[in-house]
Amino acid sequence: MHLTYAWRGGVDNDAVNVLHAEGFGHRVLDVDWDGQLRRHSLGWVTAYDGARLAGFVNVAWDGGVHAFVLDTLVAGDLRHRGIGAALVAVAVREARAAGCEWLHVDFEELDAFYFGACGFRPTTAGLIAL
Repeated sequence: MHLTYAWRGGVDNDAVNVLHAEGFGHRVLDVDWDGQLRRHSLGWVTAYDGARLAGFVNVAWDGGVHAFVLDTLVAGDLRHRGIGAALVAVAVREARAAGCEWLHVDFEELDAFYFGACGFRPTTAGLIAL
């Protein structure tokens, strides 16, 4: 396995849709990831093993100093190899380079990954389920 990580690289909508469905346990949707990312995101990170999309993370932002990690995804058969942490590390580096001062993430049941492997620290936050 030889992984190539890219910031704001090309996006294969079909590949991201399949990876998203696998990662979040839903049917494969027909989302225009390329258009959505280019309109709403500071950037995104892809990890490719040859031509195969192995991982993905989206970095949304407020247009100022706050960025947000969304949709951290790694192919099921490639998990627990550090790919997710490497994706987030690229996101951290690039958000910092863009002048962001804060990188936020929310999650359920992934404390060891985000707090341990990625270096986030817990904070108090509020949430309304819509």
